[in-house]
Amino acid sequence: MSGLEITLLYLIAAVLGVALFRYVQLPAMLGYLAVGVVIGPNALALAGDPSTAQHLAEFGVVFLMFSIGLEFSLAKIQAMRRLVFGLGSAQVGATIAAVLAGSLLLGWLAPQWWTRAVTYGVVLGGAMAMSSTAIVVKLLADRLEMESEHGRHIVGVLLFQDLAVVPLLVLIPALAQPADSHLAMTLGWAAVKAAAALALILMAGGRLLRPWLKLVVKRKSDELFMLNLLLITLGLAWLTQLAGLSLALGAFLAGMLIAETEFRYQVEADIRPFRDVLLGLFFITIGMLLDWRIVLAQWWLVLLLALLPLLLKTAIVFGVERLLKSPPGLSLRTGLWLAPAGEFGIVLLNLAAGRALLPPELFSPVLAAMVLSMLAAPFLAQHIDRIVLKLVANEWMLASLQLTNIARQTIKTQRHVVVCGFGRCGQNLAQLLQDEAIPYVALDLDPDRVSRARAAGRNVVYGDAARLFSLQAAGLARASAVAITYVDKRSALRVLQLVREHAPRVPVVVRTRDDSALDELRAAGAAEVVPEILEGSLMLASQTMAVVGVPLPRVLTRLRAARAERYGLLRDYFHGIDDANTPLAEPRDQPRLKPLTLPAGARAVGSTLAELDLHGAHVAQIHRADGHVLLPLPELMLAEGDTLVLSGPPEALALAEDALLGGD
Repeated sequence: MSGLEITLLYLIAAVLGVALFRYVQLPAMLGYLAVGVVIGPNALALAGDPSTAQHLAEFGVVFLMFSIGLEFSLAKIQAMRRLVFGLGSAQVGATIAAVLAGSLLLGWLAPQWWTRAVTYGVVLGGAMAMSSTAIVVKLLADRLEMESEHGRHIVGVLLFQDLAVVPLLVLIPALAQPADSHLAMTLGWAAVKAAAALALILMAGGRLLRPWLKLVVKRKSDELFMLNLLLITLGLAWLTQLAGLSLALGAFLAGMLIAETEFRYQVEADIRPFRDVLLGLFFITIGMLLDWRIVLAQWWLVLLLALLPLLLKTAIVFGVERLLKSPPGLSLRTGLWLAPAGEFGIVLLNLAAGRALLPPELFSPVLAAMVLSMLAAPFLAQHIDRIVLKLVANEWMLASLQLTNIARQTIKTQRHVVVCGFGRCGQNLAQLLQDEAIPYVALDLDPDRVSRARAAGRNVVYGDAARLFSLQAAGLARASAVAITYVDKRSALRVLQLVREHAPRVPVVVRTRDDSALDELRAAGAAEVVPEILEGSLMLASQTMAVVGVPLPRVLTRLRAARAERYGLLRDYFHGIDDANTPLAEPRDQPRLKPLTLPAGARAVGSTLAELDLHGAHVAQIHRADGHVLLPLPELMLAEGDTLVLSGPPEALALAEDALLGGD
């Protein structure tokens, strides 16, 4: 097959696989892995040798680590040193030691077959100690748990694992050497190169990067900025690889250095398309390694080799966390997340097999077990909370204490606004609410931000707005509104679902990046959706019209007309007795809003909107008696207790009211 044909095959398979798995509400990552199994050389053999795409797929992990680096800074790494070098080193060291002990025992029981117990133990221990940075971080990000307490512990361990790959990549080839005297020298030289490379990148990079990027930005060329971004990422990855480190570590350092500059958010948006596409290709190549024939022929051995490392790593991480005085729930949750195998483990396994450092008959079952472990990671992630609640007796109590803390701080708050997310947008909203003497309670998952905001007197608590218990503790039932200030659509839909089910009369306002998901969010129950792009363009237009001399009343009228096309609640207004005294009084025939609740026996009950003659008025919104907000579709049948928000001139509203309520 030509390069173009192979590329088309990957694209078609990826589109079909991801679409199918998303249709059945499974992670897209699982679709990539399944596609790799199907088109790989051990199934349909459509894609040829997976090594042809493996080098390109490695860049998916590179850009993922770069994205992780953007979330960190040197100060944050310094603050996490206990997790990275404490918990991380203990996990890797204990895993290798446990596997080595088992290997020595097996060598004592079967010395004829298990001839090199120490070598086999180090190789298998190093491979099994690794967890999948690509899979775990993506799952954490999808579940909005990167900033949670267990999320920080997991990322800290993953960072150390990436560092630990370096000596393991040196140690495994050294184990194949006949003389032991060269081993210490080889490891020492590798450590010197690694230390020099890291010092050069962190010291020189931090001083040179910001001035260079400022110089590039002044050229006002998106192409030049993107080229420099790719050059920095891949250049630092190459430098770390040259020093005997991993590509991923260099990419992480590049992201961490750029995070110290003011270009972080622009870089994050520019790099995402490269990361997601190449990461999908990486998962496909992982799936291509699985040989289903081995799984069937030696299913008991593959299952044993898949389950034992899961249980061993979970037990080791749990034990280390407990030694570090972590709560049992946090310890078990961290262990379960880190239990599946990782991509670097497969790299180490392939390296050892190429140097005959493993029994040949064991390589394929171990590889199949590791791939199956990675395939199972998304399913395991979906049930981790349930497992922890069943196995940890006091987890309910700790969760209750956290929720009690939220409730204690919000118990006296009534008719308040629940602000989901306390980033820049959430803070601006909270300030405006405070200026208007409107109470609010903000939920945020960044403990540093929460502690700083609370110290400044803001009413912010640590909690996940996408979880029912956090919303209820924040006083959802007593709230007058909910505002979702971040732009994650999946989380927003989850919040909308929870509010619709447990507090249907509380309106929800949602912020989005653009208007692509406007109808979906409204259908999910949003009272209004505010697209950033629309508001920015309207403000730009209003300022432009004002500076060229358009009268202010006309500017406001234009803005209102433009917003009316997107915001149903702003299309018209609810008329009041004091409207005639306002400076910008509207004409008498200006459309207005009028709520109308259908009582029992109303003419409209049991009819569809298409069957009604509203005499020039129209329905802007429908609120069901249970609190659901519905779109005014023509085929929608009205029921007793529905509240219709009518829009139209006063005379049309009067006629429409008579048509809706009049008896037969």
